[in-house]
Amino acid sequence: MGSNVSSKKTNEITQGVIWKQLLLFFFPILLGSFFQQLYNTVDAIIVGRFIGKAALAAVGGSAGLIINLTVGFFMGLTSGASVIVSQFFGSDNKEKVNDSIHTIYAFSVIGSIFITIIGIMVSPAILSLMNTPEELITDSILYLRIYFGGIFFVFIYNTGSGLLRALGDSKRPLYSLVVCCFINIVLDLVLILIFDMGIAGAAVATVISQAISALLVTWFLIRSDLLCQFSLRKIRIHSAMLKSQLVLGFPAGLQYAMYSISNMIIQSALNKFGTDTAAAWAAYGKMDAIYWMISGAFGIAITTFVGQNYGAGKIDRVKKSIRVCIGMDLAVSVFMAVFLVLLRVPLFHIFVNDATVVEIGSQMLLLLTPFYFIFVFTEILSGALRGMGDVMIPMFITIGGICVLRIFWIFFVVPFHPTLTITLLNYLISWILTSSLFLIYYLYRIRKYKSE
Repeated sequence: MGSNVSSKKTNEITQGVIWKQLLLFFFPILLGSFFQQLYNTVDAIIVGRFIGKAALAAVGGSAGLIINLTVGFFMGLTSGASVIVSQFFGSDNKEKVNDSIHTIYAFSVIGSIFITIIGIMVSPAILSLMNTPEELITDSILYLRIYFGGIFFVFIYNTGSGLLRALGDSKRPLYSLVVCCFINIVLDLVLILIFDMGIAGAAVATVISQAISALLVTWFLIRSDLLCQFSLRKIRIHSAMLKSQLVLGFPAGLQYAMYSISNMIIQSALNKFGTDTAAAWAAYGKMDAIYWMISGAFGIAITTFVGQNYGAGKIDRVKKSIRVCIGMDLAVSVFMAVFLVLLRVPLFHIFVNDATVVEIGSQMLLLLTPFYFIFVFTEILSGALRGMGDVMIPMFITIGGICVLRIFWIFFVVPFHPTLTITLLNYLISWILTSSLFLIYYLYRIRKYKSE
């Protein structure tokens, strides 16, 4: 009886005023993303200010992209479980919800072991392939090896948070992340400023804080009554369930991986312009992430929102929620573009005092930021289609429109015009193409759903 009552209460996502329920679910995700970005940004500020611009480039440049590739692929791979959990939750299927959760936890544990070994071994080779400046190699290897040594906690935290959100609980992942954020900041200051551990201190601080957040989200799942009876003793792989999860998750994982690989190739091209450009790109990346944090929160919210309503058979509510979410994200993209453009110089000075780095970073920001609104359609429509279990065509659209185009641009356009502006224009062109394709495909799919 208790589970049913809790389920109905949580399932307000499938009832009531759409914009209100969407925002109630969205804001905890946004705050969680904010605190995630906050401690990443504080890492960059402390490293850039107290160790130097070379350390900032080491942490935020090639090493950061390798981490994004690894974590992004894993998050995409496990996102299939979140979609399945949200749909089973929407249809009130308790047994399938629990099988899904225990299976993906087991997969996360096994996967983290393999990634730890591989990451520690291949980090030097990948950094070399990315044309990482010689003065950054040693610090980048050290940072990556410590990070990969604790990636088990990163995987568990992301898995647990995704599962809680799929169950309609976006608050408790936020609570664990707030704790993680402040612990990371304190440890950064202690290990870097007091114990003078340098890059290693930043990496150790991140691993310890992630370990605490992983323990918290696991505890929240154990204590949850949201149609979920999670137990450490029941963690095992249900083969049929894992297959279903990976069928949905692999395309998303491949998308994340291709995103990251294309960005790594772009980073290798930017590295050729020297340490100042690498440091400027690292600092701009932290500011740029403010917008992607917000837009990404909308994407996560619409995936769960659509998944639960689709599982409940409420297609009209699915369509309306997508329109509302696009409108919200467009408004945010315009606001953030104005904010970042107007405050670009003081914002860059937060990270570094070098005038050349600030000037290069400002050029990057002015080129890309005004066009954030274009990517809204890719973010929201891909998340919505994933919530409906439609992953294959969106994967091909993303790989073609974002990844292949960017790689083509770097290898076949930039060599003829090797400037910073031409190198970065690939982002704008890929946004336009991909969003156009997603809009066309979504309109086609929604008409087909309506006719069915």
